[in-house]
Amino acid sequence: MSGPYGTMAEKVLMKGNEAIAEAAILAGCRHYFGYPITPQTEVAAYMAKRMPKIGGTFLQAESEIAAINMVMGVASTGRRTMTSSSSPGISLKAEGLSYLAGCDLPALVVNVERGGPGLGGIQPSQSDYFQATRGAAHGDFRMIVLAPASVQEMADLTMHGFDLADKYRMTSMILADGTMGQMMEPVSLEAPEVKTYDKSWAVTGTDCKRPHNIVNSLYLVPEDLERTNFERYERYRTIEENEVMYEEFMMEDAEICIAAFGVAARVSKNAIMAARAEGIKVGMIRPITLWPFPKAAFKKAAEHVNTFVSVELSMGQMIEDVRLATECARPVVLCNRAGGMIPSPEEVLQRIKEVNGGMTK
Repeated sequence: MSGPYGTMAEKVLMKGNEAIAEAAILAGCRHYFGYPITPQTEVAAYMAKRMPKIGGTFLQAESEIAAINMVMGVASTGRRTMTSSSSPGISLKAEGLSYLAGCDLPALVVNVERGGPGLGGIQPSQSDYFQATRGAAHGDFRMIVLAPASVQEMADLTMHGFDLADKYRMTSMILADGTMGQMMEPVSLEAPEVKTYDKSWAVTGTDCKRPHNIVNSLYLVPEDLERTNFERYERYRTIEENEVMYEEFMMEDAEICIAAFGVAARVSKNAIMAARAEGIKVGMIRPITLWPFPKAAFKKAAEHVNTFVSVELSMGQMIEDVRLATECARPVVLCNRAGGMIPSPEEVLQRIKEVNGGMTK
C-alpha cells in the first residue's frame, strides 16, 4: 500500500495526530468534518491536504456542532466518516453524539484532550474520562472508548475503532491526551484487511427495489423507546464480553498494581522499573479500552496485590472504575497531576514507596 511517505509498511516518523489521519484513510474513511482546536488541529490539517487527492471530502465546518451533524449525515449512508476535536469541542458535539447513538449509526470521534474545565489550557490532560466513558451526552447509551499509549497505537486503534463502529453500529472514540497527539515516533502503517459488515439499514436510495430505510431517534411511544434501549444494552453486553483490551506489565508477582493509560502509563513503566530495582514488587494494568473497562483483570489482580495506585492526568476519574472493578477488596489510591501537568516517573515512584511503606492515604 502506497501513501504520501512511500510504502506504508515501512516505518516513518509521524506525529500522533498525523498517524490518526493517515490510518483513518487507510481504513476507508473518505469523509472528514472538523473544526480547528489545539492540540488536535494537525488531524484536520492532514485531512485537508490528503482528502482532495484521494477523492474524499474534507470540510472545515462553521462550528463543532455543525461538524458532528455532518458526520451523522454521512454515517446514515453507511460510509466511514469521522471528526476530531479537543475537550471543549467535544462538549459542543455532545448532542450530536447522543443522536448518533439514538440512530444506531457508526462513526469515529477523536478527542485529543486538553486541560479543563471551561477553556482550561492547551496542555495535555485525561480529565474527559467521565465524559467519554459515561456516554458523553443525554440518554442511556455508551461509546466504545480506545486509549492509545503510543503513536503506533494511535494508528492501530483508529483502524480498529472503525471496525468496531461498523460491527456494532455505534460510535467509537479515540481518547488521547494531548501528549499522544503531539509527540513523534516511528510508526508502521498498513492497509487493514477489508472487512464487510451488514449495512442494509443505510439510507442509500432504493431504486424502487426495496422499502425505504429511515434513520430516526424519536420514539413517542414509551414502550417502543424502552424496548429499543433494552435491545441496545444487550449489544453493549456483547461488547463487554468480547471487545475488552488491556496490557499487563510485570503483574506476575506484583504486590502493588498501577492502573494507568495513555502517557500516564508510559511514565508509570519507568517508575515501575525503578521500583523493581529497589526490590519493590509492582506491576501495571493498562486499560486500552476504557469502555468496556477491563473489570475482570482488575478483579483477578485484587486476589494477590495489596494496593492499587491509579495514575492520572486528572483529579481522579478512572480511580472510580478501578474501585468498582475490584469491589473495594483492596485500597485504591491516587497519584495525579492536573491542569495540563504530567506526573514524573519520580513522583510515581515516590507514591509507590509511600504505598509500600503502608501509607495508603
